[in-house]
Amino acid sequence: MLPQLASVLCRIAAIQERLHSLEPSSAGAHGLASFDAEFARATAVLETPERCPRTAGNAPTTRSDFDRLIQAAATRHGVDADLVHAVIQAESGYDPNCRSSAGALGLMQLMPGTARALGVSDPLDPEANIEGGVKYLRQQLDRFHDVDLALAAYNAGPGAVRRYDGIPPYRETQAYVRRVLQTLWQRKAE
Repeated sequence: MLPQLASVLCRIAAIQERLHSLEPSSAGAHGLASFDAEFARATAVLETPERCPRTAGNAPTTRSDFDRLIQAAATRHGVDADLVHAVIQAESGYDPNCRSSAGALGLMQLMPGTARALGVSDPLDPEANIEGGVKYLRQQLDRFHDVDLALAAYNAGPGAVRRYDGIPPYRETQAYVRRVLQTLWQRKAE
């Protein structure tokens, strides 16, 4: 029953993303923001990012499993811990064994080359992955001086953000930035 429910919720989320892409970002569809907040809160435990589908052997984890590691890395690099949590939720759903079809690994979905450049020898080690991911997020915040652009760079690469002089017109990246910011706002409201 749980896998079927998760599948239904994923489909609802996909439909919701399509609806958002059809509406102007700040136009007032009455009640949409509160619906989004309630929907995200209700499905947070079951939500599975498309980038990292769950497999039979993956044990579900929660944000509290990694709070200490996230807080330490966030403090060390001067990044908001809630922002780090929001990125991890969007990237891997807190699955430390996450592997995307593109080859990204771990909680913060580091590409192997990026992980090496950041000094991360084992991207599937949660502590090393979080340290590298937060360091990379800090680099993007320093480069773009804007959370939205830093998130777009984290997802699509800093070259794409520079090339388009803003958030690239990629549906995945635009949805990613919205999703991370929505999770961040929800965490701040808690």
